[in-house]
Amino acid sequence: MTQYWPFSSLVRHGALRERLIVSLDLGAPREALRLVDALARVVGMFKVGKPLYLNSGPDFVREIRRRGGEVFLDLKFHDSAPAVCKAAVEATRLGVRMFDLYPHGSFEMMDRVRGEVTRVCRGEGLRRPQIIAVAMLAALSRGQPAPPASEAGWAPRRVVQMAKLAADAALDGVLTSPHETARVRAACGRRFMVISSGMGRSRGWEASEYPFGAAEAVRAGADYLIVSNPIWRSSEPLRAVREITDEMERGLRANPRLALELHPARPF
Repeated sequence: MTQYWPFSSLVRHGALRERLIVSLDLGAPREALRLVDALARVVGMFKVGKPLYLNSGPDFVREIRRRGGEVFLDLKFHDSAPAVCKAAVEATRLGVRMFDLYPHGSFEMMDRVRGEVTRVCRGEGLRRPQIIAVAMLAALSRGQPAPPASEAGWAPRRVVQMAKLAADAALDGVLTSPHETARVRAACGRRFMVISSGMGRSRGWEASEYPFGAAEAVRAGADYLIVSNPIWRSSEPLRAVREITDEMERGLRANPRLALELHPARPF
């Protein structure tokens, strides 16, 4: 498993915004590519989900990479172990930096996927992508019925169980909601990557079902933050990135466990 300390690579890379993943899923392909052109040099990755991928296919991912962007392929592979392995290998050959899968509660499946991707990378001289398990049960819609009182806390426990299973299988990390980030971090330690999705209202950002902003997510132990509306709704995407990374820096400095020397950000 890749070695991680929350935000440790900031000392090497010198930019909080490299831990920012911008979702492209709110726009049509042309709009998404315009955003890539505007932000490719100043954010870490662009998330491509099922709608965009089904619309434009692998060529859309290749075009993002041609324009200088890195890709988090968010297709949440969910099938038998052989089928997930095949999909993971094709994502690797596509050159994505990160992709995700549903863990199924199966150590064997995750271990097999990691091993197959590693084998293909070595054999074909490819960059190994980061493999992320999806652990989002606690982020189900508020409109769904609550579990019985006898099952109180089942969802957070399940998220932590899935995260620990992914860590045991030597995957790189998990995708989860801000609500579960601290629990996952505490359970899986500092060498496991946590990607937090669903940033909510902070410094004037729009309301969300999650009362978490970037600072809160970072304080909880997130390594990467996925954002969408704050970027898409801004008339100045670069300014929105600056505001978000300012929030991230405040969260980092407020957490004494993450007190690291930060290099000055590159000018926009």
